[in-house]
Amino acid sequence: MLTTETQSSQTGRQYLPTETTAPNQSLLPLTAQVNPYDRLEVGGCDVQDLVNQWGSPLYILDEETLRTACRQYRDTLYSTYPGESQVIYASKAWSCLAVCAMVGSEGLGFDVVSGGEVYTTLQAGISPEDIYLHGNNKSAEELKYAYEQGCTIIIDNWLELHLLSEVATENNPAQIMLRLTPGIECHTHEYIRTGHIDSKFGFDPSQLPEVFTFLQKHPQLNLIGLHAHIGSQIFERQPHQDLGGVLVNWLQTALDYGFKPQILNVGGGLGMRYTEQDDPPSIKEWTQTVAQSVAKACEDQGLDYPKLICEPGRSLIGTACITAYTVGSRKVVPDIRTYIAVDGGMSDNPRPITYESVYRAVIANKMSAAANETVTVAGKHCESGDVVIPDARLPQTEAGDILVVMGTGAYNYSMASNYNRIGRPAAVVVNQGESYLIIERENYQDLLRKDRLPDRLVRKSQ
Repeated sequence: MLTTETQSSQTGRQYLPTETTAPNQSLLPLTAQVNPYDRLEVGGCDVQDLVNQWGSPLYILDEETLRTACRQYRDTLYSTYPGESQVIYASKAWSCLAVCAMVGSEGLGFDVVSGGEVYTTLQAGISPEDIYLHGNNKSAEELKYAYEQGCTIIIDNWLELHLLSEVATENNPAQIMLRLTPGIECHTHEYIRTGHIDSKFGFDPSQLPEVFTFLQKHPQLNLIGLHAHIGSQIFERQPHQDLGGVLVNWLQTALDYGFKPQILNVGGGLGMRYTEQDDPPSIKEWTQTVAQSVAKACEDQGLDYPKLICEPGRSLIGTACITAYTVGSRKVVPDIRTYIAVDGGMSDNPRPITYESVYRAVIANKMSAAANETVTVAGKHCESGDVVIPDARLPQTEAGDILVVMGTGAYNYSMASNYNRIGRPAAVVVNQGESYLIIERENYQDLLRKDRLPDRLVRKSQ
């Protein structure tokens, strides 16, 4: 269990130690506290009350933590980098109308990876000029849609170059950037390491001369920038420091071919704290690293500062959300393991079974109780591998307790499924003691909404 250190004599609330104001370095949202009833509050809202009102599992998104992360990225980049800059949110972490609206209101742009994400950001009121379409296999329809809306398109491969050249016109050229693979290794999970040469993403830098020659012959494709991304959940700063020099070298090559790209995009990748052992750089430290790296590389080569873009996702929203579950059954396997089951699992958080991701949990209605037993928190799905947290240290639990898993803002809702025909959970945003529904809970009717039953299969009544 987390311990409490600071108590307000006026309210009786105990404030949970965050150790820092950098959201990505905290386990719980920045507003987390324990109220006089020994229950967890986030955004001024009692988590147990939220479950009573909205049901469980429930995603609880803290608006203050999300906005703080946006501002730290935006303000640090602005104050550190001598040229123009922009932070764009890697919305694959969590794309929905409310999240896009909040992030957009902080002045951030959007990294999207599908037509659906383009549509969502547009419907949230985001300007097309602030939307950048990524992806390694964009369909012709997605390319056409993004182009017609006026979004910037990050070209990943030859097929996309040819497809887009057939859609765009010289009178209305497509605004494109090239994604390149920098060959920079970083220590992270194999599936989220994208900067090394053996990756499905981006052009190999050796292809640049051929690509530039193609673009010279196709003026309907306007090269405005270069992009690279080296991976996700990265704790090292050196790889991103190295990336600045690599990108500027590519920029010089583009200039040599007569192009005038105005943007360098360093991607994202900063990690967040899922467990007490995790020690990522702060948002400010990471942002200063990339800004100074690109600025120095430009100065060394005597180049004007391009517009610098970075693309945080996980580190921007991950800590801002928790997931609240209701505890159900208990199974004791003598001398081996004790299981406690919750009313969700791999359908609302597939990361443990997919990436062997590790999370921490608290019992929201027993915040001061001693963590005196080790249990495996199991999900309710028909899979033996549906384990939310193996070997979690928790207080003695009973059916009806509220178990809160921390750090679930990134890739939880966005990767959620209807496995076992279980509806995806509701989500609420909390702020200053109020909660607002931002995603409705799916019901049984929602599960059948897209099903179709051919007449010949309809069972006739006897």
